[in-house]
Amino acid sequence: MGLRKFVDKIKPTFSEGGKLGFLHSTFEGFETFLYVPNTVTRKGSHVRDCNDIKRVMIVVVLALIPATLFGMYNVGHLAGEEGILPAFWYGFLETLPTIIVSYVTGLAIEFAFAQKRKHEINEGFLVTGLLIPLVMPVTIPLWIVALSTAFAVIIGKEVFGGTGMNVFNPALLARAFAFFAYTPQMSGEAVWYADGKTGATALEQLSTYTAGSELPYSVSDAFFGFMPGSLGETSTCAILIGAAILLFTGVASWRIMLSVFVGGLAFGYLFDAVGVTEYPAYYHLLVGGFAFGAVFMATDPVTSAQTNTGKWIYGFMVGALAVLIRVVNPAYPEGMMLSILFMNALAPLIDYFVVERNVARRKKLIKNVK
Repeated sequence: MGLRKFVDKIKPTFSEGGKLGFLHSTFEGFETFLYVPNTVTRKGSHVRDCNDIKRVMIVVVLALIPATLFGMYNVGHLAGEEGILPAFWYGFLETLPTIIVSYVTGLAIEFAFAQKRKHEINEGFLVTGLLIPLVMPVTIPLWIVALSTAFAVIIGKEVFGGTGMNVFNPALLARAFAFFAYTPQMSGEAVWYADGKTGATALEQLSTYTAGSELPYSVSDAFFGFMPGSLGETSTCAILIGAAILLFTGVASWRIMLSVFVGGLAFGYLFDAVGVTEYPAYYHLLVGGFAFGAVFMATDPVTSAQTNTGKWIYGFMVGALAVLIRVVNPAYPEGMMLSILFMNALAPLIDYFVVERNVARRKKLIKNVK
């Protein structure tokens, strides 16, 4: 293996005491990206596995590819490009700069913090760097992407200690920052619609729907994704393919994923039953960022609940609150972002009460035995 020999040859230069020892964290990040770390445990019993955080993150990136590829095609399709390849190429060129800016900005900050702290490179941005462009409008100005990414990495992650220590999902923090600081570029008339035109989003059209009128998009178009929206959120079909990858590999929690959809449907049918909404309850799952948030955002293992019972509660509340915000607050037709961020803050509390309940139950059992 020529590459392995080359890496081993230059490794002493970047090790402590070497000429470029101050770049040890950066070198280590590239090395472990290419190869599984060769570190071993020195004492105690440990579960040994070839998978590390980088490999897990790469699985998530692979799961995001179907939604990303379809999103690129959909951009060109809505812009009027004929044919699959021309439409995809148009969308690829339109969205590639956003992805590059996200990765360059975030990784530069991650590398700087790792060098300053003399820590290993945080692997989490492998996923976050792609998630941020996928939840942004297609024509979002690149400087807003850079600013939002910097805010998410510095305020959302590094101030808490880096990957694994953050309270809120960084990609959603980037979207929240952009939404509240630059609302017109995120959800106003400046949002790209198709072929240079602007228009209301599917959720905005749904919020003004009246019984008997035609739905803004057919169920098939909404499921397969032939409608305007952020790059990665339009195709529920592509998102479900990614969900299958995450569930098959065991990376994401099926409890959270399923309970988010159950919570959304339950509240959708509730509002439909009391006459607050006049469109099918299941439509909530097909439009906006509901499916994308349920599969890729709510299941973030760092910011979600950790106990099995807590995962059911957490997921159900994410779906329920998302629909509640959509229906009750007409000024904010999309509720998934706020719902997940709010439940991120409550996740530790949910786990606390679940654990305390289990402790109390076991104490009662022990007392009864005695």
